[in-house]
Amino acid sequence: MRRYIHIICSLLLVISSACSLRPNLGVGSPLDLGSSTENSVAVAITLELDSAGQVWLAATFTPLEPDTHVYSKDLPRNGVDGLGRPSLLELVPGSQMRAVGPLVESILANETDLDGLLIYPAGPVTLRLPISLPPGDGWVEENVSVTYMACGNGSCRPPVIGKIIPVRVPGTELVMKP
Repeated sequence: MRRYIHIICSLLLVISSACSLRPNLGVGSPLDLGSSTENSVAVAITLELDSAGQVWLAATFTPLEPDTHVYSKDLPRNGVDGLGRPSLLELVPGSQMRAVGPLVESILANETDLDGLLIYPAGPVTLRLPISLPPGDGWVEENVSVTYMACGNGSCRPPVIGKIIPVRVPGTELVMKP
């Protein structure tokens, strides 16, 4: 009988811990949410917390080939005269997360010889979107959307437009509780 009580108590402890599992999210400690690799670019989605308590959804776009770049977030959706596509991180319609400011880039884009065609330097670039998390003290299944196009060494990969990446995010009470 004691053995069964011990097993039941252990199971209850595991279940209660899983139900209230707090994310390991802190300043300088991002929380990995999801990833995707397509057309020679790896995209990693993370959640970040800054020193002011602002939560940021981040996407790091890493070209997998040397001397390859992605385009600026500020390009028109269809590129400039059909060239390039913007690098974007977006919330999908119906998301419980809310954008609370503009998308920001980790490095500035450079203008090319073509007017208005802005590219990031070769290598990774991170885009960050300030957000509010879903309400509550649980975890929520969400989706985010990314768009990008990689070019380098005289050739371009087909654009990835509106790629949905599933993520699981904590409710605001899990992050903001002391």
